[in-house]
Amino acid sequence: MSTDLQKPVVGFTCGDINGIGIELIIKALSDNRIVDICTPVVFANSKCVQFYRKNLPDYNFNFHQTREINKLNPKQVNILNCWDEDVVITPGQLNEVGGKYALLSLQQATQALKDGFIDAVVTAPIHKKNIQSESFQYSGHTPYLKDFFGAKDVVMLMVAENMRIGLVTEHVPVADVAKFITKEAIVSKLKIINHSLQKDFAIEKPKIAVLALNPHAGDEGLIGNEELTIIKTAIKEAKNQILAFGPYSADAFFARGSYEKFDAVLAMYHDQGLIPFKSLALGEGTNFTAGLEVVRTSPDHGTAFDIAGKGKADASSLLAAAFEAIDIVRRRNGYIEARQNPLKKWSARLLANAVDEKVVEEA
Repeated sequence: MSTDLQKPVVGFTCGDINGIGIELIIKALSDNRIVDICTPVVFANSKCVQFYRKNLPDYNFNFHQTREINKLNPKQVNILNCWDEDVVITPGQLNEVGGKYALLSLQQATQALKDGFIDAVVTAPIHKKNIQSESFQYSGHTPYLKDFFGAKDVVMLMVAENMRIGLVTEHVPVADVAKFITKEAIVSKLKIINHSLQKDFAIEKPKIAVLALNPHAGDEGLIGNEELTIIKTAIKEAKNQILAFGPYSADAFFARGSYEKFDAVLAMYHDQGLIPFKSLALGEGTNFTAGLEVVRTSPDHGTAFDIAGKGKADASSLLAAAFEAIDIVRRRNGYIEARQNPLKKWSARLLANAVDEKVVEEA
């Protein structure tokens, strides 16, 4: 893993090659200033990159290509060739080819992250249907990463300038949501969010709001009792360690701007959290997987097949995801350094001083 806090190595998966992922990467990384703050590595294939680059004449995208992850050029964008065969790219079409190479890119990037060759990964959008295979039987990136890195639990945490929203359930049919709302699940998510806010966002004493499941927070059991029997119980248990509050009725909570008083919000299901996030978030949103020992972010949108290959895709969210990944890597390093054993830190300083003195003497 990179030891230079100013230049973390950041991997980018290509996503569905028939979607907007590669176009976003070209646009986001065409500004040469990006290599001043990180060493970018795109897990794809140079021919696929060239296919999309030729339709973007206004972007000066230069890169160094390699087949070996340990042979990167820190002064350029790097394309790591994940496959050699020629691939037929059909922008905007949902087919097996798009899913196959999206998975190859994801597998190599996550392995590089696990092996410490890169410090973070930014995942471009995949299509959840065509990526399904024997090697990928998940509803999205988040559960795949949870299993790949052996995490007990993770949280899909949406991050913007003015809010952070985590989810208890992710890509679950609405008809099935209630059965996944348990005290244990809520407490687990609250613990992950709380620790992530401290470690990844440098918030010493986070305040977390918890939303209700039912309209009007159940109206004291008149329209659902999950608030009384599950959510309040979970909040009470979590309060032994965490500043958690609620449950709040979701409509009034966002309409009144109450989210601005908290460092994060825990929503019960996907649309309950994502609709207000995409409606009210300032700046570009980022999807961050909290609870992993590694750093993964992604833009807050999908493959956008309707505009793929037309040069219309906006790279702002992908760029925001890259900046967030870099910031989280740095904040984590600061968090770890601040909590190192004082004796170890003292010993390290003594060793460094001894080396310096020896160099001076020899000079």
